[in-house]
Amino acid sequence: MMTVLQSLKKIKAIQIPKNSLPVEETSAREIIDSLQLKAAVVKKPTENSFKIAVADNADFSVDEITGSAQTQKNWAFFRMDETGAGELIVSNPSLLYAYATKITGDWSGQPVARFKKGSYFTAPFRWHRPLFDYLLTQMWRTAHHFDPETHIREIARAGYTHVEVNGLAAPVPFERAVPGEFYSQFYSYAIALDQYVYSELNKGLYPVDYLTANLSLLKKYAAIGRKYGLQPGMVCFEPRSVPEKFFEKYPTLRGARVDHPFRSRMPRYSLALSHPLVRQHYTELLQKIMKEVPGLAYMSVWSNDSGAGFEYTGSLYVGRNGGPYLIREWRTHEQIAEVAGKNIVAFLKTLRDAAKGINPEFRVSLRLEPFKVEHDTIMAGLEEYLDIEVPSLLVRGYDLPYHHSKYTDVTGVAGSVHHLQMAEQEKELIAKNRDRKIVSHLVYSHGNGFNFEPLTGVAFPWMLHEKLLAMKESGVEYAANLGGFTPSSLAPYHINQEVFRGFMLEPEPDIDRLILQKAVDWVGKNSGEKLVAVWRTAEQTLRYLPLLPLYSNFGFVWLRLWVRPIIPDLLAPTPQERRYYEDYMVSSANNTNLSDLGRDVLFNLITKDSGAKYVSRVDENVLPRLDEAIQLAEKAVADASVPVAAKKVFTDQRDRLQALHCWIMVQRNVSAWVVGVNQYLDAEQPEEKSKWRSYLNEMMELEIRNTKDLLTLWQNSDVDFMVVSAAGENSYMYGENLGDLLQRKINLMQKYRHVKPGINREIIWRV
Repeated sequence: MMTVLQSLKKIKAIQIPKNSLPVEETSAREIIDSLQLKAAVVKKPTENSFKIAVADNADFSVDEITGSAQTQKNWAFFRMDETGAGELIVSNPSLLYAYATKITGDWSGQPVARFKKGSYFTAPFRWHRPLFDYLLTQMWRTAHHFDPETHIREIARAGYTHVEVNGLAAPVPFERAVPGEFYSQFYSYAIALDQYVYSELNKGLYPVDYLTANLSLLKKYAAIGRKYGLQPGMVCFEPRSVPEKFFEKYPTLRGARVDHPFRSRMPRYSLALSHPLVRQHYTELLQKIMKEVPGLAYMSVWSNDSGAGFEYTGSLYVGRNGGPYLIREWRTHEQIAEVAGKNIVAFLKTLRDAAKGINPEFRVSLRLEPFKVEHDTIMAGLEEYLDIEVPSLLVRGYDLPYHHSKYTDVTGVAGSVHHLQMAEQEKELIAKNRDRKIVSHLVYSHGNGFNFEPLTGVAFPWMLHEKLLAMKESGVEYAANLGGFTPSSLAPYHINQEVFRGFMLEPEPDIDRLILQKAVDWVGKNSGEKLVAVWRTAEQTLRYLPLLPLYSNFGFVWLRLWVRPIIPDLLAPTPQERRYYEDYMVSSANNTNLSDLGRDVLFNLITKDSGAKYVSRVDENVLPRLDEAIQLAEKAVADASVPVAAKKVFTDQRDRLQALHCWIMVQRNVSAWVVGVNQYLDAEQPEEKSKWRSYLNEMMELEIRNTKDLLTLWQNSDVDFMVVSAAGENSYMYGENLGDLLQRKINLMQKYRHVKPGINREIIWRV
């Protein structure tokens, strides 16, 4: 029986259109090079050739193919006979490279008879994009072993349609540093339009060579994206604050105060958006960028955080405030909310209209959660090409719907790894918005960021498939994976990525078969079931894992949980002894978190009750399952019948699971700290204090052992089980000095484990 590969070996050429797109050339070359064909890439009819093209760009007849396709969907058509003749035609450039890799990979050994009459494949989503791509453009862009082109190529291979391209060229932003605060570093991510070009209004505010470097990187990523058929886009915190120097020149253009007063030491302000000069400023910025990158497809607007904010919105950190042009005194809250909402919509329209002349299909989407009181006004004002971006259409502010599937008291999981189903009402709201030509971008977090940071390659393939299927069945057409994609350079055997790809390119009704096939590809037929068992057991661990506010995502690194000594009194070590982690914390010197792991600034993260629940749930439901998964992987590594190449895969999975164990254990012990210290301080009787003192002693024994386990893994493993900065430690990433920091933690815990429990309740008044 002749295979696709055997048939392709017979061709002399791959024909692409005369005015070829970059992705058509890339895809043709991919087929030839990957399969080592003795064929040329040609742009004219040639005997014994195979044709590939994007349908709209084809200069050979594809009428019959396009006529039979589902035109309202993104589709691909593949046909081939025993001579190798046939074609790969796609409706969207983003699919061409993806299906070219299907030909060179999954389909190369398939019987060519399967494709002799031609087969259509329909993508479940119209858009599927990374959002806040941690590795390419956001906090982890200095990760070692990371290559941007490989990353973008693998995004395309997995069937994504877009690539996010706005990141800083330097490790840190060009913002005024203020002693005693961290705030300037928040400008490292989702960088604003004024970090690329200047307008006549703000010319000279940023060095031109700084702007040029950032713009060059944006153009580079956009060009790589086009090479693989991906459309470029941006996610920006806007309207972001501008340096105070600007307002010294234009004091009447001062808008809202947007910084967090507890975290900042200097007020920061965005612009007064209703002023004609400010609207022209934003128009000029976006148009300048789009003239450099005409194919820019979208801009995702995040706001009311990280130095950005709209005037008079209820969720500004200092409360409603803004410039002089929108609100006169003595308005009611309802009147102010309405004006603030209309101002937001007007800003989105400014961006859309600025882009329209360069790319009529340009979309502007707004992350909707911050605007609880302005929600209805915003929704009423939206129109074509003005979109919303939400983890759920049921969202109202940050009161996220949906609860944990195992713990009904754990709420607000929408968008997280634990958000697996969608209510029937979601489908109705998506359809209702569609009728108004409003696109609903559904955000789901099954990527790098916002889950398990800083770990990579954590496997939960059935959970991922469950969520993707739920979105498809709810009518989602525009999906955004928050945190982005993990490239094979950091996680070479990441089954989640194969589930992404399988779902997008060749929707597989039997997910178990897809997962088993990939396991067999990696470890062989005799060991495939063993690898599936590891994944299945590991995923059961995650299904039972509760959420710990802030610490279960970016707060884990920001607040330095892995390297801080978890001792009864966090301030017992000298300031010099604490400096190695306090210097890198996303924290001010009077942050409550420095003395109380249950709090961060004015937020309560963990209470005695919630901490006790977390500890018991992890001990009873999580760790036993995780230990079993680790043992299954270890058993395969030790099994003499498992081939050496397969052992490498099992070793990779074992080490990632061991890192996950250390990650979960430190959160378990942080929760136990909150319980034990507070119970000790509240106890009035000596026997009660003794009980909780013993509880804390047990916790510290576990944490010292846990840290030693992590140190051993760090020193001995060749697996990139976590992201590490190649540019040195920073507040968003650990550096290559992690081993030294872990040893410091162990030493300090042993030195101060016997101190009296204490919390400095007055630390917020520290000057």
